[in-house]
Amino acid sequence: MTTIILPNNWAPRPDQRPLWIYMENGGTRAVEVAHRRWGKDDIALHYTATAAQQRIGNYWHMLPQFNQCRKAIWEAVNPHTGKRRIDEAFPATIRAKIRESDMFIEFKSGSCWQLVGSDNYNALVGSPPIGIVYSEYALSDPQSWAYLSPILEENGGWAMFISTSRGNNHYKRLYDFAKVAPGWFAELLPATKTPVFTPEQLQKIKLEMIGAHGEDLGEALFNQEYHCSFEGAQPGAYYNKQMILANKEGRITDVPWTSGLEVYTFWDLGVDDSTTIWFMQFTGQQVRVIDYYEGSGYGLEHYAKELKSRPYVYGDHYMPHDAAVRELSSGEFAKSRQEVAEELGIRPVVIVQRARDNQAVMTGIGSVRNILSRCWFDKTKCWQGISALEGYRAEYNEDKKIMSNHPEHTWESHGADAFRTFAVGYSTTLGTKKQGGDFRKGSRGTWRST
Repeated sequence: MTTIILPNNWAPRPDQRPLWIYMENGGTRAVEVAHRRWGKDDIALHYTATAAQQRIGNYWHMLPQFNQCRKAIWEAVNPHTGKRRIDEAFPATIRAKIRESDMFIEFKSGSCWQLVGSDNYNALVGSPPIGIVYSEYALSDPQSWAYLSPILEENGGWAMFISTSRGNNHYKRLYDFAKVAPGWFAELLPATKTPVFTPEQLQKIKLEMIGAHGEDLGEALFNQEYHCSFEGAQPGAYYNKQMILANKEGRITDVPWTSGLEVYTFWDLGVDDSTTIWFMQFTGQQVRVIDYYEGSGYGLEHYAKELKSRPYVYGDHYMPHDAAVRELSSGEFAKSRQEVAEELGIRPVVIVQRARDNQAVMTGIGSVRNILSRCWFDKTKCWQGISALEGYRAEYNEDKKIMSNHPEHTWESHGADAFRTFAVGYSTTLGTKKQGGDFRKGSRGTWRST
């Protein structure tokens, strides 16, 4: 019989030992902010290999997007050994079966491991996981953790969040929470505190990044990637400056609902993709963003119930142009989602013409930038939408090493598109409705209106 010791031909470095020891001693929630090339995925894969032999269950290694999994992990080769990283962490002697198609490994112990994306977590079938590695959580959909955390709480499972910093977003908030939460592990390791790079190498990397991206962006990227700075702008993020300013000015705070003002909603519609809704009130020139909701895979009946469950008096409901498109339904006639929504009590619906080409999209992005200085966000109810606005970014062209002139479609797109519905709708219709500086409670026959 072949004997193998796990971790396989690997041991944590001294700077990796605090995280390793915490997990080995039964830790269940770890947040590791570490510089580029620290070995975040290596330590996570090797720990999962040991955990899968000790407790039988399903283990997930989750990247921001499923289409990243094969190149980033499944086919990734360790440049120091020339071997695939999964073969190093999960040697053939402990594997019973491997499926290349869906990047799945079954171990002889009975445990299973699979690569997944935070963009398709709710589409996976089978037994729920008892261990999850969030790789590059700063770029992942935080709704996935909101969905999965109760599962791990119930089954006593663990989660490890590993990432470099990406601006003052949901990962920064999770790190700040982990620093003070009982039982959580939190660590921030810049390159100056590990043996991976010498000072001379870091200086060379910095100069190369400045040469490739210019002094301001290059230095900001270096500080983000190697000094783990949360202050720098995300490369290509459309609203980074505006959201940083909102935070500095105290406009991301507690924003209570005012019962004397109507609540207006602004939507991005999806079925397989997420449907997102922003809830806003207006007083004078101030936009109060009081609530946010996001769901996936539901019909309009679900969102009607969500709206009814809130104590708000509603004004208009702003939806993108595709709400007016007629679709096949269970009735005799095809109905648009606008008609279905109004039958469910979501009325009146105002259709906002959505951008028909990339230039119009960029014009809408400009409208959002212009109005963000007037917005106040409730930090608790809108945290997910805030993260979407902070992370909404241009697609990066790997071949040309430049930002493309169009947005990247990620989980942030849904919340950002719904906010663009607001900005465009406000500039074309909503901004003309002000009376006496306030939006007043009206009589429209909608829920809880008088």
